[in-house]
Amino acid sequence: MIYADNAATTKLCREAYEAMKPYLLDEYGNASQPYSFARAAKIALRKARETIASCIGALPEEIYFTSGGTESDNQVIKASLFFDKRKNEIITSQIEHHAILNSCASVHTLGIPVGYLPVDTYGIVRPSELKKRISDKTALVSVMFGNNEIGTIEPIKELAEIAHGNGAFFHTDAVQAVGHVSIDVHSLDVDLLSASAHKFNGPKGVGFLYVKKDIEIHPYMDGGAQERGMRAGTENVAAIVGMAAAIKMNTSRLADEKKHLAILEETFMNTLQQSRLDFIRNGSESHLPGNVNISFKGADGEMLLHRLDLKGICISTGSACDSVNTQVSHVIKAIKVPDKYAEGTVRITFGADNTEEEAVQIADEIKNILA
Repeated sequence: MIYADNAATTKLCREAYEAMKPYLLDEYGNASQPYSFARAAKIALRKARETIASCIGALPEEIYFTSGGTESDNQVIKASLFFDKRKNEIITSQIEHHAILNSCASVHTLGIPVGYLPVDTYGIVRPSELKKRISDKTALVSVMFGNNEIGTIEPIKELAEIAHGNGAFFHTDAVQAVGHVSIDVHSLDVDLLSASAHKFNGPKGVGFLYVKKDIEIHPYMDGGAQERGMRAGTENVAAIVGMAAAIKMNTSRLADEKKHLAILEETFMNTLQQSRLDFIRNGSESHLPGNVNISFKGADGEMLLHRLDLKGICISTGSACDSVNTQVSHVIKAIKVPDKYAEGTVRITFGADNTEEEAVQIADEIKNILA
């Protein structure tokens, strides 16, 4: 099998697996309990929080553990209703993940105004668009760090500055970016940030939410006093420890991984360009490492996915989180890919384990299928 859908999920790294084992088998105590057997779990949570914070330039007390990016996104959007009674508007972009878009649609049913910023043909949210749209009624601006479908990296620092200049909080869904590009939350001056462990070689079902110190955010789940009263429920200690090990491993090799993935992208594109296929590469030059989104003229992306699957190659059409639907994705529509190309869109996302030989093979198989 050749796995080239790393934007959907990544392989659990050995470092995370080994770090998790003691808390699955031996140190299974509940971190909320006062007796000595719970001490190892408490220490593990503290150390994991410190590790994760150091990897994104945050303080440990600014990290809250969640079940993943979807929960983190939901909490931010829904908690924004309580930020300031004088402000109730949310602004996001047209190309966000459905965890943001559907959360916004949910609060809109309560009468909360939601604005959707357009993007250019590269998928970039222009700061000028936010300047035109934002008002003194805006409570929250939420724009993703890097797009999950086309890989475009957004001008987060500039967008956050505009939000703050108008008295709004700024959130970024960095699920695709954390562990793959350098992120310093204090340098970017974002107020909130979402991340999910399984996107950077950690376990599934765990993530975190960064909340800048002194920002009061409404709890998403009520119950016990875990996560300093912000997220009730017994912590998944093993998964949290695995997430910390994975982000530490990934951030330590950012430069090497970026270089490796750039070679794979170049190899893949050079091989594909030797064919006579008519295609468009979507996204911006400033994109998430390893993300290649292509629209082939007159092709059927879903057919291509299934044909490649029969050959043992895993890729995606559009967004993997919306794979039950066969229509053209909202992202491809937003960047105005011509109709003759749009339905032939596929996404190849390379990871650290992929090789140049695999990049060539994927391109060759696509040529064989579409020729």
